Amino acid sequence: MTAYVFPGQGAQFTGMGKDLYEASPKAKELIDSACDILGFDIRSIMFEGSADDLKQTKVTQPAVFIHSVAAAATIEDFKPAMTAGHSLGEFSALVAAGAMSFEDGLRLVYARAMAMQKACEARPSTMAAIIGLPDDVVEKVCAETEGTVVPANYNCPGQLVISGEIEAVDKACEALKEAGAKRALRLAVGGAFHSPLMEPARVELAEAISRTDIKVPVCPVYQNVDALPSTDPTVIKDKLLRQLTSPVRWTQTVLNMHRDGAVDFVELGPGTVLTGLIRKCIPAK
Repeated sequence: MTAYVFPGQGAQFTGMGKDLYEASPKAKELIDSACDILGFDIRSIMFEGSADDLKQTKVTQPAVFIHSVAAAATIEDFKPAMTAGHSLGEFSALVAAGAMSFEDGLRLVYARAMAMQKACEARPSTMAAIIGLPDDVVEKVCAETEGTVVPANYNCPGQLVISGEIEAVDKACEALKEAGAKRALRLAVGGAFHSPLMEPARVELAEAISRTDIKVPVCPVYQNVDALPSTDPTVIKDKLLRQLTSPVRWTQTVLNMHRDGAVDFVELGPGTVLTGLIRKCIPAK
């Protein structure tokens, strides 16, 4: 059984999607239509923009989404047994599974990006990667640190990203180094994604999600909030919204997909970050 997985923010690179655009009429059609939907030439930025251009929130999230869905569209007779995506990638996973249209997915991703950017600007915050400690140790330190700092991305065993107020994240990093972390490094991000500080973005996105037509997918979609498969449109909407302020449980997602029969994992989208994480979650892969 093959599971298809889709990356999130941070996977972007200059030239992304150009090979798909030139080789596949389906991919070309999707990428061209994305420019009309967004109202700006995201295609040129994806193909020729600088790293700084691609870091713009209004570009990064839709660009990764477009590339991922276009990659899925190039597969002949695409019939996924299960899908999942890391953070932003969950939207790509839902479109690939037929739960929503490309157009609706792109509009939601763009609304999400702008809402998150607003939340970041309203309250200075950050994230940090913690390497080499068990999850429960990181959780305990976050809980004991003054201020807002929480586990945000459970990426693979021994790799957890924390998120929150700048001072609280810095304090937690120091405490985690003392607890034996191999690395505790602040990430170059503009805000505290997947933390309570994203609550304003969640409120803003709620209306857009409620208006979106979500159908029963052709296969289970394993969602970030609880790492469990979803097929009910109401449940999918609820988890999609909760994702903004909840941790991404990627480690458990991979383990659950493997438990449920996934033998092969195919990453669709820019880069191979998820492939590396999956190998660490399931050493045999």
